[in-house]
Amino acid sequence: MGLLSVFQFCLLFLATFRLMRMIRYDYITSRIRPFFIKETERVREDGSIEVTNEGRGSGFRYHFGEMLACHWCVAVWSSILLYTGFSVWPIVFIPIITILAIAAVASIIQIIVDIVYYE
Repeated sequence: MGLLSVFQFCLLFLATFRLMRMIRYDYITSRIRPFFIKETERVREDGSIEVTNEGRGSGFRYHFGEMLACHWCVAVWSSILLYTGFSVWPIVFIPIITILAIAAVASIIQIIVDIVYYE
């Protein structure tokens, strides 16, 4: 596989963004994350609350939790998964990537609408 076209890159970019958000923040994975991630809240001097995430347990569980606690890490692993799937098994991954990319555009539009209308 050679260089990606601009269109393919944009699809993978948006699909990675959506998959990362789904794994790290969305409700659909909220039941799985607490098994791997421990959230700690701390009240700052100014009254705001700081939330820190770290791996839970030890061994694989801890290291996997550390990876899930970092959205940058989740994005890197998501992009590796999607790009490898796109390269090796395109018949399966192209529809998945396309659906995730469409959902990412919808998420971005929703964020813009929220900012314009609610702030």
